[in-house]
Amino acid sequence: MGFKCGIVGLPNVGKSTIFNALSGASVPAENYPFCTVDPNVGVVEVPDTRLERIREIVGSAKATPTYIEFVDIAGLVKGASHGEGLGNQFLSHIRGVDAVVHVVRCFSDPNVSHVEGDVNPERDVALVELELVLSDLEVAERNLKRLEKVVRSGDRARKRELEALNKAYEALKDGVQLRFLEWSEEELEAVKPYQFITLKPVLYVANVDEDGIEGEAANRLRRIAQEKNAGFVVICGKLEEELSELSPEERKEFLEQFGLKKSGLERLIKAGYTTLKLITFFTANENEARAWTLKRGSTVWEAAGKIHTDMQKGFIKAEVIPFEELDKIGSLSVAREKGLIRVEGRDYVVEDGDLVYIRFKN
Repeated sequence: MGFKCGIVGLPNVGKSTIFNALSGASVPAENYPFCTVDPNVGVVEVPDTRLERIREIVGSAKATPTYIEFVDIAGLVKGASHGEGLGNQFLSHIRGVDAVVHVVRCFSDPNVSHVEGDVNPERDVALVELELVLSDLEVAERNLKRLEKVVRSGDRARKRELEALNKAYEALKDGVQLRFLEWSEEELEAVKPYQFITLKPVLYVANVDEDGIEGEAANRLRRIAQEKNAGFVVICGKLEEELSELSPEERKEFLEQFGLKKSGLERLIKAGYTTLKLITFFTANENEARAWTLKRGSTVWEAAGKIHTDMQKGFIKAEVIPFEELDKIGSLSVAREKGLIRVEGRDYVVEDGDLVYIRFKN
């Protein structure tokens, strides 16, 4: 299983253009607010050259990558939480995502109107994040009243949930995003059902023109990301759209013309993995080589659950070899003969690039 990102931003910042380029989907990207009137979902394969190499070594019939899912909603405007514009009515569609991708306009174009008049990353970020805070506040306030009644009626087991929800409410009332608070694991578990948007990790995307890869506006957004301890990546939406229509060979040449080694998609995925603290591990047999996404720090027992619940329930042991060692040897059988495949118990922490074989009883 991959991970899911919700794309937010003001109207006309290039959200749908970037979404089209990244997902290969075809949603309108016209020059007027609220063009995207339905939530659009695009599932994108995560490029990883290691997967094909593993397929070759093991002799698998096919390779199945892991993926990232993008959910694109209508642009938010000032007052969205009070019913202005269309964006607010679609915020529910991104409550279940793993991270928020906040696209910020860092380009000037007289042919594309800006809802606030000019390019200003600081103002635009503040506007969108205020609406997210207000949306979360509405959720907290509505559920707080209901939960208070439940606890007063005698359900003391939910008292800790009430305390955690009240903590969220007080912070949101002061305009504070929930991800900036100190939370215990118990508190996070208590507020998990409310799917607060401002509790999710944030990845800022500076959408620039062809000449603004390292422009002033993008650098200002970079500083904002650093101050907020968030992820950051620069993408040229127009460039990515052109790239999506090229062959792999043409794409490589095109990127080199702009001094780029990787496409915006690859850089976005890498930034997303870093932001969410994710890794990729692999499984492979004669039928299929497959990539899987896992939280960094997870055990091989948890990885087994990603593959199949029966593997986790009947877990006996895991056989593990890092990709670098397998790539160097070039043969799974030789790696086994040389004793390079380690036997690990359920508490082994999976590393990025591990090829894993789960041994389990039915």
